[in-house]
This record gives sequence, C-alpha cells and structure tokens, in this order.
Amino acid sequence: FSGPSGTGKTLAAEVIAGDLGLDVYKVDLASVVSKYIGETEKNLERIFSAASAGNLVLFFDEADALFGKRSDVSDAHDRYANIEVSYLLQRLEAYEGLVVMATNFEKNVDEAFLRRIHARIEFELPGAPERATIWAQNLPAEAPVGELDIEWLSESFEITGGSIRNAVVHAAFIAAASGRSIDTEVAAIGVAREYRKVGRLLKAADFGPYLDAVTAVTPGVE
Repeated sequence: FSGPSGTGKTLAAEVIAGDLGLDVYKVDLASVVSKYIGETEKNLERIFSAASAGNLVLFFDEADALFGKRSDVSDAHDRYANIEVSYLLQRLEAYEGLVVMATNFEKNVDEAFLRRIHARIEFELPGAPERATIWAQNLPAEAPVGELDIEWLSESFEITGGSIRNAVVHAAFIAAASGRSIDTEVAAIGVAREYRKVGRLLKAADFGPYLDAVTAVTPGVE
C-alpha cells in the first residue's frame, strides 16, 4: 500500500485481515531495528516464526524504513545494511502467510521487494464526495451536532480521512469546552488546528465566513 499518511492504509490491512478471519500483527520498527550487527535479523526471525505459527497477517508500516533500497558499499555500515535487506528478501520468499507493507514513499523501497509484491495499491486523497461521507461517518448519532455544513467542509478542505477524523475530535473538544454543539464554525477551527499540527499553510481564503473565528484561536492564518 502506498500513499499519503491518513488515506487508510492501516485500516485497509485490518479490513483484509478481518475478512480472512485473521489477526493483524503490526511490526513496530522501533523495537525491531537495532544498531547492533545481526540483532535486526534475529528480531525479524522471531517475528516471522511467531507469525507462521499463529497464521497472522504481518503488517509493516513505514516499510521504506526497513525495505529501503540497497546502496553502493562504501563502509561497513552500508555492507551490513545491505545484508539486512538481502535477509528480508530471503525470509519473505520463505514466509507462506500474508504480508502487507505500507509506505508514504514507494520510490524509496528496494526494487527487489517491489518485484516480489503480488499487488501494489496506491491510496489517493479522497475527493469531495468521499470526504463528505467521512465527515458524516465520524459524527456518531449521539454527538451534539448543530448546524453543520458537511458539503461546505468537504468542498473547502482537501484533506485525508485521518485528518478529517482528527478535525472532528478537535471540534468535539472545542464544543464541549464551550458548552455548544458541533457546528461548522468549530469544525473549521478543528481543521485549522489539524493544518497547524501537520505543518500545512493556513490560507484565509479557505475558511470563508469562519475566518474571524479561526483567526481568534489559531494565529498564523495568511
């Protein structure tokens, strides 16, 4: 799976596993990759062995960090890094279960891995109709929703499903703190906070009639 963060790659892996009646084992790269020679391979061997015994779906998030392109050998570090990639290639060939790899940067994945992948799926940003559906689905029936213009939100902000979810959570907290319902104004503020969190530029034109409310609590709108 390749595509921007927040487009549903992890969720898709969970849906596939659920459809197959299997559990997902998400590989934590921080606990797998080691600076000590040979330790990364040992950690991976334990994971593959356990997954084989339990018939699990192995899910590698940010796979480019582990399945990165091999480089020309200029020092010992390069040589051992290439050995790790070669080990992974061999181990994946031997593994009979399902492996799902997700990355934001497919171009950084070694071509030898790409050749062995049975299906390559690119996750794109949702269009306005999909964003409207995601906004609606992230608002449970029991939520205190007021005058919320989902069509305007979905047309105005080209964001991922993950960012929409986070914006709804921001809006819910803002509404709860002020004792009001979740309306378009607090949703716009939620989007602005999500923009700020991910480092996106806040453009005044995007927020339309809610610009003053957004500017009052989120400085830096241009």
